[in-house]
Amino acid sequence: MIDLHSHVLPGIDDGPETIEGSLALARAAAAAGTRVLVATPHVSWHYPNDAGTIAPLVDELNARLAAEEVALEIRAGAEIAMTRLIDIAPAELRSLRLGTGPWLLVEPPFAPTFAGLDSILLDLQRHGHSVLLAHPERCQAFHRDPQMLSSLVRAGVLTSITAGSLVGRFGGEVRRFALGLAREGLIHNVASDAHDDVRRPPGTAAELRQAGLEPLAGWLTEQVPDAILGGAEIPPRPAVELPGIEPVRRAWWRRRH
Repeated sequence: MIDLHSHVLPGIDDGPETIEGSLALARAAAAAGTRVLVATPHVSWHYPNDAGTIAPLVDELNARLAAEEVALEIRAGAEIAMTRLIDIAPAELRSLRLGTGPWLLVEPPFAPTFAGLDSILLDLQRHGHSVLLAHPERCQAFHRDPQMLSSLVRAGVLTSITAGSLVGRFGGEVRRFALGLAREGLIHNVASDAHDDVRRPPGTAAELRQAGLEPLAGWLTEQVPDAILGGAEIPPRPAVELPGIEPVRRAWWRRRH
């Protein structure tokens, strides 16, 4: 598996405080079947990280994993808060992309309203970036206006759902919203958003099975993330049946008002 969203680097955000904690998280990821783990530390006002801070920590962690013969590759990325986007220089923003492609992992706000949210994301696209939304199922603005998220997806934005959201780790409302996205075909990736090896550990396979999304596991955790990291065309979603995920007959957001 390829895990596009993790907080594995030490002492840089709300992930592990030490390199030993980072190694424990990385070992757990490898044991769960992950072969590539993208380090996506927060780039926000609270955590003002940049590519120059992230890269040496990725190198250090890869060196330690190689010395321990742990079969896991760490790659550099970032989880960029929408409130920081306007403040980041164009060259720096490009250096925070995932892999060698044009994709940025963008964190929407948790507030119930955020003026111009869709305009900001579409403006990123106009400037040559592609947008992967981090855990949109936890964004209250999308809960209030699900049609906005659907419109963004039609415009080319992709979604990355946190595996734990699918099984209720962030509450029943978030779980129901995430499963609604699955019903509508609005999920493109499932990642761990791991912060440690115990409370918020890496891994997605068990959550996908429990949520009834296992038939899409290869697409969600291998094919799509591989295309994102390599800057390749996103492969079409396979035509598979999803046990327990019943399609809805009309737009699901209309039933929320």
